[in-house]
Amino acid sequence: MCGISGIINKNNKPVDKNEIKKINDLIEHRGPDDEGFYFGKNFAFGHRRLSIIDLSENGQQPMCYRGKNGEYVITYNGEIYNYLEIKKQLISEGYKFKSDTDTEVILASYDKWGEECVNRFDGMWSFAIFDKGKNIIFCSRDRFGIKPFYYTNVNNKFIFGSEIKQLLEYYPERYVNKKILIDYLVVGILEHTNETFFENIYKLEQSHNLIYDLTTHRFYFKKYFDIKINENIKQLNLEQSIKLYKKKFINSINLRLRSDVKVATCLSGGLDSSSIAVFASKIYRKKSNQNFTAIHAKSIENQTDESHYAKEVASYCNLDLKIVEPKTKEFLDDLKKVIYIQEEPFGSPSIYMQYRVMKLAKEVGCKVMLDGQGGDETLLGYNRYYVLYIQNILKNRPIDIFKKLKQIQEKSSLSLYKILFYFFGMKLFKLRLILHKKQTFFIKKEYYRMSDYSYLQEISKSSNNDKKLQLIEIMKTNLPELLRYEDKNSMYCSVETRLPFLNYNCVQYAISLPIEYKINNGWLKYILRKTVDKVLPPKIVWRKNKFAFEAPTNVWLTKLDPNIIKESLIIKEISNIDNIMRNFQKIDNKVKWRLFNIALWEKVYNVKIN
Repeated sequence: MCGISGIINKNNKPVDKNEIKKINDLIEHRGPDDEGFYFGKNFAFGHRRLSIIDLSENGQQPMCYRGKNGEYVITYNGEIYNYLEIKKQLISEGYKFKSDTDTEVILASYDKWGEECVNRFDGMWSFAIFDKGKNIIFCSRDRFGIKPFYYTNVNNKFIFGSEIKQLLEYYPERYVNKKILIDYLVVGILEHTNETFFENIYKLEQSHNLIYDLTTHRFYFKKYFDIKINENIKQLNLEQSIKLYKKKFINSINLRLRSDVKVATCLSGGLDSSSIAVFASKIYRKKSNQNFTAIHAKSIENQTDESHYAKEVASYCNLDLKIVEPKTKEFLDDLKKVIYIQEEPFGSPSIYMQYRVMKLAKEVGCKVMLDGQGGDETLLGYNRYYVLYIQNILKNRPIDIFKKLKQIQEKSSLSLYKILFYFFGMKLFKLRLILHKKQTFFIKKEYYRMSDYSYLQEISKSSNNDKKLQLIEIMKTNLPELLRYEDKNSMYCSVETRLPFLNYNCVQYAISLPIEYKINNGWLKYILRKTVDKVLPPKIVWRKNKFAFEAPTNVWLTKLDPNIIKESLIIKEISNIDNIMRNFQKIDNKVKWRLFNIALWEKVYNVKIN
């Protein structure tokens, strides 16, 4: 796990060493163990190393490689978990290796299979390979976008890197991307396009390659992966489906425990993190004869405190549990730092809780952390997914609707009003937009019109089909946002996070399952509950509520000064500030947070609006 940098001079002149070093130094936190550079005729690669696999000098990057079909240089960030299996196959075909790294396996795979090599990888990655023979740079980002790849065209240069701040060095004046700003402020949606909050800075989309021709200075994108639905899975009964999912899930965890440094896990006490913890701890103890470490963030607010659940799991699984309890003053003191880390506005103060987990992981020597991102999106874990369940009932057995609505209330603690709110809010695109605009009444009309809100319409249309909705949430809306938070927080602390639910075989299998196996008799994520029913305490398996390192938002927001918002030039431009201040107490907390976040982000990154 590392950080990457790249500069291509379109005037074909060599890149100055100080120039690449400057942007590479900005991501030292992503790889404090080593640095390296490679200089081509008109380009340069930079690399920061966080040593995880093969800690020797053999793992240094940028790595040069001479294969059977050509010569290559790579700068790479990520982990290919099945690298040993691929390496074995390549050795059988005559390839030789000098290191024990997955980096060298990527290079040999590219030599053997070309661009198609990425289809063989189970992992997370963001890399650039210089192919000397073709005089191209082949860039790739993993299937779900776990690892970032940002790029920009400026001053007759093409620049890429692991973080936005590297590219901002080329923009003395930074301007906000107004469309992305409005999408965030009105609807709270992020990461749904390849654009960022900064004008002219983009991200390579997940499941895509970027091929840059160093001769013509043209580049193009190529999508290499789509989630495939396996219709044959519908033929399995529930028992068979549980057995097969369990096998795939445990295999995913097992692969993600491959490491030459200490591995631990995040533990909220929810179903996803607990499921990972119970299986990972057994595998880890068998291999190392040591207890597995878990880290939990405890809320100071009683209604969002999950620590008793985390302690229950830790006791049951013999985990070495570490707990951090962020205080209000710490949150206020660290807020600008976390905004700097995240680089763009984010969803809620709960991101600070995640940051503190990663910070503690670093302090106790856990260089690799497992985490549960992807469980809710792949196995239907959010309350809004009851809309899919209700529609399935209305379609197949409408006579059961009242019975099923009662089951939902019992298994989720949702009121009938809340259930109907989710149902009509997701189904009726225009109603949902009206509600969002009502909450952001202070925005000037001309700015509302900057977004077409087509993503809301797409979600509404997909609410009739569980698989279509899941694909949107995994590839466009919900999951990309969570993955961005995860990467920024962990890598700032020089910690690598690995996500077992996002093994692509697990994802495709989970989406292919019938909805009745994912939501059953009112229980969300039913198949996962049944997978761990015999290995975790019932109070964890059959929990009705979920938080996932929830922050005491109600407490913390009252400690932020509204004048922060009043002083924002961006907010003044797009809204009526007096209207905000007059009605401040009536504004929804989620919207308040977005206003605070925008105002502070504007200061931290010196962003303007034109």
